[in-house]
Amino acid sequence: MASFAFFRVAPILTPRGYDLVVMSEKLTILLADDNADDALLLQCACSEAGLDYGLMVVQDGAEVIRYLQGEERYADRAAYPMPALLLLDLNLPRMDGMAVLRWVRQEPSFQRLPVIIVTGSLDERLADRAHALGANGLLVKPVAYHDLVEAIRQEGKHWAHEAELAGLPH
Repeated sequence: MASFAFFRVAPILTPRGYDLVVMSEKLTILLADDNADDALLLQCACSEAGLDYGLMVVQDGAEVIRYLQGEERYADRAAYPMPALLLLDLNLPRMDGMAVLRWVRQEPSFQRLPVIIVTGSLDERLADRAHALGANGLLVKPVAYHDLVEAIRQEGKHWAHEAELAGLPH
């Protein structure tokens, strides 16, 4: 059985590569994960669940901030659209996930952006800290692939709906 806490899994579309751009007229998900295997697992599970959303992948915490602020290569919003959801690994190089979450919640432009923390183990203190900092959910990895696909299939539309209600750009 998969381990989940206070969250709904976000939809993701399978990409063309790891450090990639997936063009989509639909909602965009930003995945911050430096582990290519974990990123690919999430991408494949979401694709198998039949969800049709754009996915952007970044590999460190500083890159999340550059992406959100539209800096450097991310200035082209046609190629790098604003995400409707951030899937945020905790163990990122250059700036960890908690620091990124803190930054996101302090920035007026991103305070309503749903953030799901992705972590390797369920720790009550970690979950409490993430929730206190404003995380919308927590996904514990690794989960059984079938369980991940089913959770995404059942819950995938929730965050897209929430993003639309919040008026987030996409």
